[in-house]
Amino acid sequence: MRTRIRELRAKYNMTQEELAKKVGVRRETIVFLEKGKYNPSLKLAYKVAKVLNTTIEELFIFDENK
Repeated sequence: MRTRIRELRAKYNMTQEELAKKVGVRRETIVFLEKGKYNPSLKLAYKVAKVLNTTIEELFIFDENK
């Protein structure tokens, strides 16, 4: 799974720490999400998408070949 978290964070001039605080997780969780090493719960995915003013479908790109 790929994400657009880093791209959208940059659009809003938001640090990983700021995003983490807004969604209630540690900065390391945001790092792992951005690197595609962590699959978020639906609740966390929703929170991140809401803060970044997008949809879950636009934020997380699923690679069906993997």
